[in-house]
Amino acid sequence: MDYQGAITHILGKLEKDLPAHLTYHGHHHTIDVLEASERIAKAEGATQEEIDLLLVAAAYHDCGFLYGHENHEQKGCKIATETLPNYGFKQNEIDIVCKMILATKVPQNPTTKLSNILCDADLDYLGREDFEPIATSLFKELKELGLIPNIETWNKIQLRFLGQHSYHTNYGKNQRQPKKSTHLEKIRVIVEGYD
Repeated sequence: MDYQGAITHILGKLEKDLPAHLTYHGHHHTIDVLEASERIAKAEGATQEEIDLLLVAAAYHDCGFLYGHENHEQKGCKIATETLPNYGFKQNEIDIVCKMILATKVPQNPTTKLSNILCDADLDYLGREDFEPIATSLFKELKELGLIPNIETWNKIQLRFLGQHSYHTNYGKNQRQPKKSTHLEKIRVIVEGYD
């Protein structure tokens, strides 16, 4: 299988064809998730074969945005199903990749080791120092799509989302949860100030 070829193909397409209003779900987000996936997979003791499949899923996990934001996970799975045979992937491998992609749909519901890793990689930023600029880019994107009217609504959504979210891997729980709790507390203070 040509893992790298499959990844290079979709990254090129994302860079060239994703709409400019995707300030969060752009090519840069996919690169971020690829890097986080590899870091978490190594920390979780994944085999090289598992990492190869995981990185393909990470590269394709948001490619459905090429065709709109609604049900983008299913669209991404369809793109992977159509594209990956060209790179020597068998149906069972494509099924594993699709299962990972579909698990990233919020609320996340991963049921395998690799899905746990991809889900944590996808939301790795929630527990990082660069949380605020990344969250701001998501706010801008959702506002542009007409899904959020203002910053107050966004902060209330953030408060609920961070409060309900939990990491699935030991890496996420140990390396990201503490900082995520700090971000959650900051947002809670802001939202309490609205009343």
